Amino acid sequence: MMITNILRFQFRNEVNEAERQRALKVITRTASTKSVAFSSIGRYFGADSYTHAYCVGIPNLAALDRYLREPVHREGDFQFIPLLARLSQMMVSDDPDPDLAAKIKQCLDAAVDPEWKELFDRLGKVN
Repeated sequence: MMITNILRFQFRNEVNEAERQRALKVITRTASTKSVAFSSIGRYFGADSYTHAYCVGIPNLAALDRYLREPVHREGDFQFIPLLARLSQMMVSDDPDPDLAAKIKQCLDAAVDPEWKELFDRLGKVN
């Protein structure tokens, strides 16, 4: 089993290159936690206006729960998300469990506190 979390994002226009590089270091730190099996972070080459992407592979639901609860993950989002103009998330898995989406949602709902959720709400609708 592998759960792959993919984020596509675009920095706000007023974010300078030094701030972008610091933000990428912050999310690289999140992707370096022991719950992550693999990661790729960098420029995005799609046809839309997203400029960067973040991809992490998480081997199972227990690891996903740990990943979401890592203090470095929450702290990093509070440094990273305010710099974004747009964010799109998708999750992909090779697990055939028909209830996997509900189980992932349970992990998210249990780990993301109201303040953290508000951070995403301030960004606007996540596509």
